[in-house]
Amino acid sequence: MTHDSTIPETVTSAAQDTVPPGHGLWPYRPITAPAGPAWPDGRRLAVYVAVGLEEYRFGVGRTEDVVPDVPVPDLVNTSWRDYGNRVGAFRLLERLDRAGIPPTVLLNTAVYDSAPELVATARRLGAEFVGHGISNSDSLAGLSTHDEAAYLAAVAARITAEEGTPPGGWSSPWLTQTPSTLANLVDAGYRYLLDLRIDDRPVTLTTPSGAITALPYALEVNDSTTIIGRGASAREFADMIVDEFDELLERSEEQPLVMSVVVHSFISGAPFRLRALDRALRHMTEQRDRVWFTQPRAIAAHLATRGGAA
Repeated sequence: MTHDSTIPETVTSAAQDTVPPGHGLWPYRPITAPAGPAWPDGRRLAVYVAVGLEEYRFGVGRTEDVVPDVPVPDLVNTSWRDYGNRVGAFRLLERLDRAGIPPTVLLNTAVYDSAPELVATARRLGAEFVGHGISNSDSLAGLSTHDEAAYLAAVAARITAEEGTPPGGWSSPWLTQTPSTLANLVDAGYRYLLDLRIDDRPVTLTTPSGAITALPYALEVNDSTTIIGRGASAREFADMIVDEFDELLERSEEQPLVMSVVVHSFISGAPFRLRALDRALRHMTEQRDRVWFTQPRAIAAHLATRGGAA
C-alpha cells in the first residue's frame, strides 16, 4: 500500500495516539518464531475433537435454536436440543470411538442430573470432561468477580465429585468472559482454556493469579457458529474440517501444531450431518501415522514436561 500524501502527517500521528494500548494478556509472537516442543512419537499435528454435551433451562436464559421466533412455550427448539442428549450424543461418541479418537466433552454439569446414562457412556469411552458451566442457558457476562469465582468453583467441584479428579480445562458457555475470568480460572484450579483461537499453537496467558494456557479452539470449525450461526450445510462443514486438516498437516512439517474440531450433540448428532462428519473423520484418521489424536489434558501434560506453551 502506498502512502497517501494528501493526509497530513499531523493527522496520522494524532490517529496513532488514539490507538488503545494492548490487552497485555499475551505477547505478539508470529508463527515464524521458533517452534515449540514436538509431540509424542514424532507426530507433527495434534488433533482433538470436542463434543458439547449441554443442558438448557426450559424458558429461562439463553438458548440455541434451529427454528427462530417460536413463541413460548417453545417445545419445538426444546425437543431439538433434547434430541442431542437422547440420541445424537450417543451416535457422535460412537463415531469417535470407531475412528479411534478419544472424546473431549464440553460438559454442562446439569447433564449429570438430566442424562446420567450419557455421561456414563462418555466416561466409559475415556472422555475428558472440560468444565462448560452448569447450564448452557448461563453466561459469565455481567457476573461480579465474586459470583463468577463461585460459579467456576461449583463446576469444578461437581466434576471432581463425579469423576474423582478435578477438571483441567474450561470452556465458557457462549464463549463469554469477564475482566476477572482468567484469574478466577487459575484460582479455581483450571490450567487451560478452550475458548480462543489466538494461534495454531498453545499460548500462555498471564493473569494476576498466574498463568493459564490457551489451547487452539476452533471458532469456525465449529458446528454451532458455522451451521447454525451461518447456515452452512453439513457437507460444507465437513469440507471445512478436511481443508483445515490438510492445510495444518502440511504446515506442521515446519513446526508442531494443534487443530480442534467442535461439534454439538443436537447439531452434528443429527443423522444427515453425522454422515458428513464421518467422512471428515475418516479422512483425518487416514494420516494416523503423522497425527496425534488426543485430548487437551494430554497436550497440557506434554507441554508441562517441556517447559510449557509459548
